Amino acid sequence: MRSLLHPYTLVATTPRDFDDAVGRAREALADEGFGVLCEIDVRETLKNRLGVEREPYLILGACNPPLAHEALELEPELGALLPCNVVVYVDDGLTHVSAVDPERLLAVADRAELAPIATEIHRRLQRVVDRVAAC
Repeated sequence: MRSLLHPYTLVATTPRDFDDAVGRAREALADEGFGVLCEIDVRETLKNRLGVEREPYLILGACNPPLAHEALELEPELGALLPCNVVVYVDDGLTHVSAVDPERLLAVADRAELAPIATEIHRRLQRVVDRVAAC
């Protein structure tokens, strides 16, 4: 499936089921040099804390250490914007995958020297989204 660009995310819909999409996301992130630092099961959290039922929604906090290091050397405050979130969720029976658009995110720092790093992360995360969405 073709990815769509939203103002702050890279997103695609996939015919894969949720568990398959999560597995593909983990594999694609690893292939692009990202590790998953944290995982938030939003569905489970909302059920446990609020008694709210919803479709599956998982946030993977991903980090590419060499690129994160390079960016933090230029701008130490960027840690507040890390890690790069990749989300797999079901909405109205359809599975979606999305990732933060690092070019939009890092633009808030207003540092031109971060642009090449943001562009590289964007390319990698776009490939992740595309791989998860592919049939």
